Amino acid sequence: MKNRENIEAFYKNKFDWIPKGLKNEIGHFNVFLRGACGTSKNEPINYNRRDYFKITLLKGNVKINYAHKSIESKKYALMFSDPLVPYSWEPLNEEQSGYFCIFTEAFFHRFGALREYPMFQPNGDKVFLLDATGLTDIETIYEKMFTEIVSEYPYKYDVLRNHVFELIHYALKMEPISAVKSHRHERSTQIAFLFMELLERQFPIESPFRRLEIKTPSDFAKHLNIHVNHLNRTLKNITGKTTSELIAQRISQEAIILLKHTDWSISDIAFALGYDEAPHFINFFKKMVDQTPKKYRESIHV
Repeated sequence: MKNRENIEAFYKNKFDWIPKGLKNEIGHFNVFLRGACGTSKNEPINYNRRDYFKITLLKGNVKINYAHKSIESKKYALMFSDPLVPYSWEPLNEEQSGYFCIFTEAFFHRFGALREYPMFQPNGDKVFLLDATGLTDIETIYEKMFTEIVSEYPYKYDVLRNHVFELIHYALKMEPISAVKSHRHERSTQIAFLFMELLERQFPIESPFRRLEIKTPSDFAKHLNIHVNHLNRTLKNITGKTTSELIAQRISQEAIILLKHTDWSISDIAFALGYDEAPHFINFFKKMVDQTPKKYRESIHV
């Protein structure tokens, strides 16, 4: 199963090494030039989740995809990414450069609630287009990060946290009032996106002891603070499928992955996917896949 990329995997994939003491850190921060991480700055970033935060200054013509949105930046953009929302981007010309910083949520423990900022919420704007003045301002903040991170100042990480907040507040001040008002007209799309985000956030199932908790349409409606009938109508209009159909489709997909890539028993898989009794899971799987879990597992190992 493909899991989220964590900080250790980032360093291993980009540099083929892991900083000393990284696993023992309470929180982590670092800053980089784009293209200085062992891969070309012109290579596309694949659609995936990371378990860390990242703020990127993108210089060049680039197409950015996240959640249900796709945005093209002709020149300069500031992008915010976080563990909740998968993203990707692809360069559209050869002239690509910029900066980025990465950090864990623990790095800001007791230093501000990151999740309260709009760009770090599932339905928030993640990309802010910059003009030449904005580019200069943002580059100045990154240059201060580079200077500070190699300094001997004992409180340098407090300064670096402040620089991250500079980026956040710079972006928030850019957002026009009209953009905030327009969100109301996208309410149905937002509900559908938040539902899918809440559903996907529970996967992949990485342990038979970690159980699926939000499983029924009523569960999702309660978490989204809307009536279950409204949720059902919205999803039907947006996706063409009911809430129950979307949930069943994703659970069956995860069941197939677990049957293929783990040696867990059928009972363990059933429990992890929220079924108290294995026969109920077997009936569900047979209805969705037209085979029992046992027959399906046998067929892929022939």
